[in-house]
Amino acid sequence: MVDKRAGRPAGRTGRASDDGSRRSDRPRSADIPVRKKAVRPARPRAAKPAPPPAPIVAAPPPAPKPRSNLPVAVQTLNVSEDEAGMRVDRFLTARFPDLSFTHIQRIVRTGQLRVDGKRAKPNDRLEAAQQVRVPPLKIDEAVVAERAPSALSKDAEAIRAMILFEDADVMVLDKPAGLAVQGGSGTKRHVDGMLEALRDRAGQKPRLVHRLDKDTSGCLVVAKTRYAATALAKSFRSRETRKVYWAIVAGVPRTKQGRVSTYLAREDFGESDSRMAISNHGDEGASHALTYYATVDTAGQKLAWLSLKPVTGRTHQLRAHAAHIGHPIIGDPKYFNVENWELPGGIQNRLHLLARRIVVPHPRTGKPLDVTAPLPAHMRQTFSLLGFETSRYDPIEEAPEP
Repeated sequence: MVDKRAGRPAGRTGRASDDGSRRSDRPRSADIPVRKKAVRPARPRAAKPAPPPAPIVAAPPPAPKPRSNLPVAVQTLNVSEDEAGMRVDRFLTARFPDLSFTHIQRIVRTGQLRVDGKRAKPNDRLEAAQQVRVPPLKIDEAVVAERAPSALSKDAEAIRAMILFEDADVMVLDKPAGLAVQGGSGTKRHVDGMLEALRDRAGQKPRLVHRLDKDTSGCLVVAKTRYAATALAKSFRSRETRKVYWAIVAGVPRTKQGRVSTYLAREDFGESDSRMAISNHGDEGASHALTYYATVDTAGQKLAWLSLKPVTGRTHQLRAHAAHIGHPIIGDPKYFNVENWELPGGIQNRLHLLARRIVVPHPRTGKPLDVTAPLPAHMRQTFSLLGFETSRYDPIEEAPEP
């Protein structure tokens, strides 16, 4: 049965009134007509106004670079226990990170810097409790010239392309052959300068903690913070760092695994030309150098693939030691000394020396950070021509630890 008044099925209750009774339960006279409530057409709702666009907030300007801590008067610095064994130039770099490498070399070579009252060379090693006299340094001499954003962007992109490992404290780069690590006479493009493109908002620039020769490719460790730089520098000084190099040399050593221990001193041939020469203990500027080597593979009696583990870190140490044992590294313009020797066809006349692997304690965790670099293009070509396999067992693993 249908309720004619509401057009609803019978038995369906209506809405409750104020007194709690149901409207459908109330008595209604039959003669009172039921008025249907007129249904008004719904009014169209006005569209809500669109929210105002969010204000465009300009990016905050980069934080100003911290003011340099360069001394404006003569200053005497005491060498701490942690700094013992550091080279003079690296000591200055650690104390005054804003000072350019070129300026460091200049003040040392011109005798403005004194160690215990005596002139020093950039590669002289410091001892604990020594006093280093530093001349006045102008802030302007340490400020890096402003560079175009496009140039900085290219440098940042180039550095990023070299990264083998990176975290908040450390970067390990695969430095290409031909790129200098630091500036010098006539050297405008170098890793140290390119790192300017990676300064953070606090003005901190990633720091070098060791060096590779310009023509040597491979693993180069860079500290991203001051704390990491101090910890890594200490690891290198205390010889906690393990380095393995690969080289292709002329001839085949008679002793497949050996040890080279000599003293090396710099020989200057001109204003910008020098090399390391074998010297005697006690000679001026002579430093002890120790290298372990192992023959990995050979190509007849013409060429050998050596794996080298330097214990000390002297300038050109591996190149000088390879030449000293009569098997210089091929493509080395300074130390290759084999007369009437010709490169086999297809091999490029470029230095065949790679910083293949580095193992260093992580500056924050202390756990070993173990990074390996790939062969550069010219060495990859040589390995292919000679049939050398990079997966071959490397006997240098059995060499004594430093």
